[in-house]
Amino acid sequence: MKKNLLFEFSVDKENKTIRIRREFDAEVALVWQAWTDPQFLEQWVAPKPWKAETKSMDFRQGGHWHYAMVGPNGEKHWSRYDYVEIDPLKKIVELRGFSDENGNISPDFPRTNCENVFEELDGNTFVSVTAEYGSLEVLEYMVSHGFKEGMSASLGNLDELLEQLQSR
Repeated sequence: MKKNLLFEFSVDKENKTIRIRREFDAEVALVWQAWTDPQFLEQWVAPKPWKAETKSMDFRQGGHWHYAMVGPNGEKHWSRYDYVEIDPLKKIVELRGFSDENGNISPDFPRTNCENVFEELDGNTFVSVTAEYGSLEVLEYMVSHGFKEGMSASLGNLDELLEQLQSR
């Protein structure tokens, strides 16, 4: 596995967005699979010692992913991603929101529109994530509660998973 893979993270308060650009030492088909298959998502999306637990996933336009981030003491924080657009191996647009265990979106936090763009260059995959928050308050909450560090840790988990999958 290559070290020094690209990780760019920027916050644009004026447009209520966070942008991430991350390089992976794997072909786009494998990164896409890890990003869209719940058995793989659960292995990387939560920063350790947390884990992700899928309640339901229907990966198609109009479908959703409903999951919990499970803490080391068993506490669960639920989220739901509704898939707005899917262009296989290229782009996923999702509407993200905190939810309850039944998938009902929390009225306390406006939803986040998130676009994930996948590009392969010389055998590596670059994923660009643009998250547009429903309010400046939610953006500031995410930034002040370790979103950058959590994403960095999760994407590092994905590096490890990709390396394992490539060695099979």
